[in-house]
Amino acid sequence: QVQLVESGGGLVQAGGSLRLSCAASGRTFSINFMGWFRQAPGKEREFVAALSWGGRFTNYADSVQGRFTISRDNAKNTAYLQMNNLKPDDTAVYYCAATSGPVSLLTSCTGDRCALDAWGQGTLVTVSS
Repeated sequence: QVQLVESGGGLVQAGGSLRLSCAASGRTFSINFMGWFRQAPGKEREFVAALSWGGRFTNYADSVQGRFTISRDNAKNTAYLQMNNLKPDDTAVYYCAATSGPVSLLTSCTGDRCALDAWGQGTLVTVSS
């Protein structure tokens, strides 16, 4: 099994930046893709970004393209989400997730209808206007 722990959330003003971290442990060799999701109050969980654990592939939701950057440090078994030019609409609990399957399992994941190998506990990001 893979265990994931997020960190880095907090309160930031609109236009500011935050970097989230997702530390993986356990059977990390089984990870093919890592992703970030978010769930705003009263809304379904939605896909934010994904990357390949061993390559250069990245994918972003349209709402964050150009503002967020997903990256990884394999030596630390950690994925990151750099968030710039934050907006109040970015306020949400952010989750990281991992899959040993294809990236489509991440990009098609909506709400609770997902078949992923691991989820983190979530970290709250609040953007004030």
